[in-house]
Amino acid sequence: MNLDRTHDAAVKSWLASANLPHGDFPLQNLPYAIFRRKGYAEEFRAGIALGDQVIDLAALLRERCLNGLAMQAAIACTQPALNEFFAMGPDAWRILRQAIFALFEAPTGNASTMPDTDVLRRCLVPQALVEYSLPARIGDYTDFYTSIDHARNIVKLLRPDAALSPNFQWMPIAYHGRVSSIGTSGQQVRRPLGQRLAAGRSMPDVSACARLDYELELGIFIGVGNPQGEPIPVTHAEQHVFGLCLLNDWSARDIQMWESTPLGPFLAKNFATTISPWIVTMDALAPFRHAWERPADEPQPLAYLDAPANRSEGSIDIHLEVWLESERQRTNDAPATRLSRTSFRHQYWTVAQMVAHHTVGGCNLNSGDLLGSGTISGPTAAEAGALIELTAAGKTPVALGNGEARSFLEDGDTVLMKGWCERPGFTRIGFGENRGEVTPARAVS
Repeated sequence: MNLDRTHDAAVKSWLASANLPHGDFPLQNLPYAIFRRKGYAEEFRAGIALGDQVIDLAALLRERCLNGLAMQAAIACTQPALNEFFAMGPDAWRILRQAIFALFEAPTGNASTMPDTDVLRRCLVPQALVEYSLPARIGDYTDFYTSIDHARNIVKLLRPDAALSPNFQWMPIAYHGRVSSIGTSGQQVRRPLGQRLAAGRSMPDVSACARLDYELELGIFIGVGNPQGEPIPVTHAEQHVFGLCLLNDWSARDIQMWESTPLGPFLAKNFATTISPWIVTMDALAPFRHAWERPADEPQPLAYLDAPANRSEGSIDIHLEVWLESERQRTNDAPATRLSRTSFRHQYWTVAQMVAHHTVGGCNLNSGDLLGSGTISGPTAAEAGALIELTAAGKTPVALGNGEARSFLEDGDTVLMKGWCERPGFTRIGFGENRGEVTPARAVS
């Protein structure tokens, strides 16, 4: 766990909103997004969240607030995607983080050496006044399946007489997803059409999905790629990862049930994936590392997936929640309903193991590639990361507290995902929100 001054909980910012005790974006976080001001004819560019503001890196450059490698990194951030900055690697990421931290920390020494806060305030844009784009040009998207609790729950629900697939405990299972339908928070998700086989029928029909679901995941953005044919060792894997975001892997369960044999899901997954706009860096997550453990009576990872550092601190304790806001709740200005709460520390495989396995055969990852963690579920029923688990495949609907209940998502529902890290002695950091709203299906032609 590599900690420096940017992790010091005693350091506050001169920007008051960054010091709120339960805020997502204190000085110790500094996540990245691609933004522009709403209603202005301006280009998208990179910004850093601090309190309720966005630090406009292009404005910092215009005001000559940065120099050296930090300035070069900020220049890369003036592009409408973070790929160029990602490719600069961990040294540049860390130098820019440290420079921004120094500019926005509260003065503690000689006033003559302190930054001019009037100048810096001109480089801030209220988050309420911005809109976001995807943070990177995503070349490839791979979705993993790494929660053993989720896997066991699905087996019990759909194939009660079957056992967990034997390969699950030996490798991080994954499939290649669809890049073109990835959107950022606020995405309108049209209920998909597809082939479905109704109970008791021998012939499928084409109709609107009746069992629309979400999946609570984290997105993993690749910072530095690898040459084709050269695997990334698990010991170095996280040096290739820039950071994490929230990810909703929307899923059409009835379409999925019919189409998945023998090659896995297709239409059931390719219609939409929603990610949060802010990427929390691996540097910011350093204080929240935990030991990764594999029970002694279960298969131990093969050598290419094992390393002392991965065992000592490969897990990350990220608290995660899913909330649902129905159209009726929204119309009546009623609060949304929390459906579940869990933690990323429960995953059977770590970020480093996912990257190592993805590349062991020689696959080359590129800057800006996105990996999905797979559904994140915990060991208890209240920690389920999808409605199919929470409702026992629709048999036991969850109450929303206003007389409504849900087996699966209905038109007008908004799914809201939240994430944060907290640990005694360190400052709480968050991921912001990830929202997506279900809209009605198109008519079947």
